[in-house]
Amino acid sequence: MVVSPAFASRVRNIGRGFAVTAAAGTAAGLAAVGYGLWEKNQFVLREETLPILPPGQDPFRVLHLSDIHFVPGQDTKAAWLESLASLRPDLVVNTGDNLSHVKAVDPVLKALRPLLEFPGVFVPGSNDYYAPGLRNPASYLLGPSKARRENIELDWSRLRAGFGMGGWVDLTNRNQSLVLKGIRFDFSGVDDPHLNRERYAGWPQGTRNQDGDPHLRVAVIHAPYQRVLDHFTEDGADLLLAGHTHGGQLCIPGYGAVVANCDIPTWRAKGLNDWQSNGRTTPVNVSGGIGTSRFAPVRIACKPEAVLLTLTARE
Repeated sequence: MVVSPAFASRVRNIGRGFAVTAAAGTAAGLAAVGYGLWEKNQFVLREETLPILPPGQDPFRVLHLSDIHFVPGQDTKAAWLESLASLRPDLVVNTGDNLSHVKAVDPVLKALRPLLEFPGVFVPGSNDYYAPGLRNPASYLLGPSKARRENIELDWSRLRAGFGMGGWVDLTNRNQSLVLKGIRFDFSGVDDPHLNRERYAGWPQGTRNQDGDPHLRVAVIHAPYQRVLDHFTEDGADLLLAGHTHGGQLCIPGYGAVVANCDIPTWRAKGLNDWQSNGRTTPVNVSGGIGTSRFAPVRIACKPEAVLLTLTARE
């Protein structure tokens, strides 16, 4: 077959067009990865105010930490965590996934040591029990991730002991009351719903003061699955605190999260919003998280965050 010079030239131009397009796509992909690697260390403090305290009470500040996913050598993250102690919160709430490596227990305890000087409560996440495994990142678009049996177990018991020796209260499927700044907080927490380990312990006994007003009921959760939010809302919680979602981690500017890694709507993947169930409404704060899986160490349009939640008196 004889090929005309014009046809041959057209084929060469198409080939060059494909090559240019492929090169541009590769460059854009590398730029996105580079940006994501940079953004994962751009730590921010999100501040919220919520008027739920009894009238006349002074403001009460809650520092909400979640999804630290610590890996040895993350010096920038460690320094930022240590610096949060300068906020001098009245309470620290840790909603799990502190670890992302078998050797992370000691360095994460060291980074959190200044915050252990303040009252605190905590629950675990799946990555406190199991190290993350290498998998196709696109799998997260297909639904919530699943813990695999072959995942390496982490030393959660030692991390829990470290928190406990620092004075933080373990709320894993249990409840406890704490009196802080003259306010009685009734806490109820659950083990990680992402692993189907939640068991409800109810609220501490004697949840009304002498004037008949309820004490402040706070539910502490790692993964904000709807069934858990429904349960605590219907059971009279005044505030729900959760993490797990990483705020979507890879977000679209101007749109937000594409996935939440659980069954809540993606627009609820980060922030302070009301949750409604069976005629009741409860505010829920979902932390966008501080870290990432060590096998997907990027964030795009979703900076890592801690949350300083200032509780104020109802009017």
